[in-house]
Amino acid sequence: MRVAAAFVLLGAGAVGSALAPTAALAAELFPLSDVRLLPSPFLEAQDTDLRYLLALDGDRLLAPFRREAGLPLPKPSYGNWESSGLDGHMGGHYLSALSLMWAATGDSLVRERLDYFVRELKKTQGRDGYLGGIPGGREAWSDIANGKLHADNFSVNGKWVPWYNLHKIAAGLRDAWRYAGNEDARQMLLKFAGWTVNMTGALSDEQMQSMLRAEHGGMNEVLADAYQLTGDPRYMAAAKHFSHQAILQPLAAGRDELTGLHANTQIPKVIGFERIAELTGEQQWHNAAAFFWRTVHDHRTVAIGGNSVKEHFHDDKDFSSMSSEVEGPETCNTYNMLKLTEMLYRRDPDAAYGDYYERALYNHILSSQRPESGGFVYFTPMRPNHYRVYSGVDKAMWCCVGSGIESQAKYGEFIYAHDGNALLVNLFIPSRLEWREKGVVLTQSSRFPDQASTRLTVDAGGKFTLKIRYPGWVARGALTVRVNGKPVPVRAAPGGYVELARQWRKGDTVDVRLPMRTTLEQMPDKSNYYAVLHGPIVLAAKTSPFPGEQLQFFADDSRMGHIAQGPVCPQEAAPVFVSDSKDFLGKFKAVPGEPLTFTAPGLVQGQGAGTLRFIPFFRLHDSRYMIYWQQTTSAGLADMKAKAKAEESARLELDARTIDQVAPGEQQPESDHFFKGEGADAGLNGTRRWRHASSWFSYEFKDREGRARILQLMLASGDAGRVFDVLLNGRLLQTVTIERKGEAFYSLELPVPADAAREGKLEVKFVAHPGSIAGGLYGLRLLR
Repeated sequence: MRVAAAFVLLGAGAVGSALAPTAALAAELFPLSDVRLLPSPFLEAQDTDLRYLLALDGDRLLAPFRREAGLPLPKPSYGNWESSGLDGHMGGHYLSALSLMWAATGDSLVRERLDYFVRELKKTQGRDGYLGGIPGGREAWSDIANGKLHADNFSVNGKWVPWYNLHKIAAGLRDAWRYAGNEDARQMLLKFAGWTVNMTGALSDEQMQSMLRAEHGGMNEVLADAYQLTGDPRYMAAAKHFSHQAILQPLAAGRDELTGLHANTQIPKVIGFERIAELTGEQQWHNAAAFFWRTVHDHRTVAIGGNSVKEHFHDDKDFSSMSSEVEGPETCNTYNMLKLTEMLYRRDPDAAYGDYYERALYNHILSSQRPESGGFVYFTPMRPNHYRVYSGVDKAMWCCVGSGIESQAKYGEFIYAHDGNALLVNLFIPSRLEWREKGVVLTQSSRFPDQASTRLTVDAGGKFTLKIRYPGWVARGALTVRVNGKPVPVRAAPGGYVELARQWRKGDTVDVRLPMRTTLEQMPDKSNYYAVLHGPIVLAAKTSPFPGEQLQFFADDSRMGHIAQGPVCPQEAAPVFVSDSKDFLGKFKAVPGEPLTFTAPGLVQGQGAGTLRFIPFFRLHDSRYMIYWQQTTSAGLADMKAKAKAEESARLELDARTIDQVAPGEQQPESDHFFKGEGADAGLNGTRRWRHASSWFSYEFKDREGRARILQLMLASGDAGRVFDVLLNGRLLQTVTIERKGEAFYSLELPVPADAAREGKLEVKFVAHPGSIAGGLYGLRLLR
């Protein structure tokens, strides 16, 4: 155990030194610049990301910052999220991704882009340190500083998650210093941190906590980083001031109160909690982070390593929405869960962290990038027979594009670690490591996972202990090790490390055999859905439930383009495992000559069952697919299909009639429908989200063909007596009085005039009557 140096602690290259003390850590990750990937799917993904990154236009990403600073615009801003309220967030991700890519490759063109972006960005930073592309941001921040503050789940003073936006650029500056040693970026980060401290200094704890209801990224983390850079206690005080107590306190006490919360809002907060713990040694912050990781990993994570449905944590005892909705795990969530995993691993280098990291890296992060052409996935549906859509470099500016260009540049970050005189091998990814402190050079050669083995070759030696992760997916006693061709005893068990202590010499080799088994993994709620894995690799099958179908796999530039909105295949039409015995793993047969490819003769029944092949999900693209499969017996098959049809028929009929819909109280659907409001609030009733307002709130719907005839509201009997007007494009549609019905929730259908739409759009506005409340609204659909 020892105290880590500043930017080793941060996981970066040897630039700068710590001014503030840090807590003792058990392990340190190697600087990304000391690891080079060798040929593998990960190097291919990194190269694809490099091309995508260089196709982005830095001047277009700078446009929001130049506009807000009153400077000329050589080129216009990108569209999509970059010009509809979240202006500038991609610039921060771009700066982080360039920094990571420079560290990972040493590419000179990347370095030129990075330095240019920082240099031009510096011109847009105010003397007071403010830096942002938020439209009208200066005025909004002035009001907030003076206590004129109203926050919602995803807005502060009407601005779309402004602190989340600013966090991206602050993190980008930190990374430009951390990974590339750019001194301007360091100074700009500290100026921004100073502005943040001054701007929020007059806000009370109550006002701050109110503001932190809105997604704010990892502001506590970057302020803690500023503290480490300077030793200035103001920054640590600000980091704690920016920590959301409604999340911190239950987690620190070991209570899971996550159900219904916007998932990726919480993970960066928790990363900040652990960062504060690292720098202060205060245990409650670490307790909160460690408990959060355990509960999300153990109870809310599916086979690919992702979590959440429609961006929210669902009930941990009911995963039905995971198998029914098309908005499955969000890639940003896993990007942030891996960051948290790295931090917790450094404190406690448990191989279980490596098991999760490996699972999520191969099956979610690697799978979320389209090979060769590039493009990133937002939602990965677990629903049988659905599909994914990918971003286009000039169209999609979603959060998962921003985190995507970062993730695909940092594959070398977790492969190796060191602890005193020990070198830890966590992942079996072909790569070359330089342990500069010890003068050790190590090369890992592997065709894993296509071959269940890896070889480590010492290119420059020394006396140290080599510790090789014993994965949890390898059976006890099955892992074997040979040093220079001779077998050595393995005393470790799954979840531990094989330790080899010796004087290593140039040319020494260590061959590790990692036998892989085919296994089934049930949905975490123990419902009748199973994923198939071979070792840590999730196997999936391409499907074609609609013969001749032509799906669009690249998203358009609309605000909801990140959702795969093609037809939903009825659940009863999905292929299933049919076996009169639950012990049917023996039916999976490897296809000779095709690595990690399997068939299951006689097991799968349904359309196309005879031609289905199980392949790694990270190799499956541009197709509908199956990851989770239901299982039944021959006698139970008909009943299972009939039950699935009965349960889904009403929903699919409603979906077929739906032109557009919004989920009130859910961040992305509301922002995609240009939510506005005065006196508006949102919350949870059990697991259902609602929206209401003491004054008014509104959404904008699309009805390009003018076919809308019904506006369907979902209301709650518990709100009986509330009276409000519903307006369409400024005209009164109907005055609604919420009634007390026999059921807790009921739908109300309002007729829509044929001429209501204007230019294919409908503004739906809810206005409270005096002394009453508009809403609560639990659902809103525009129907044919």
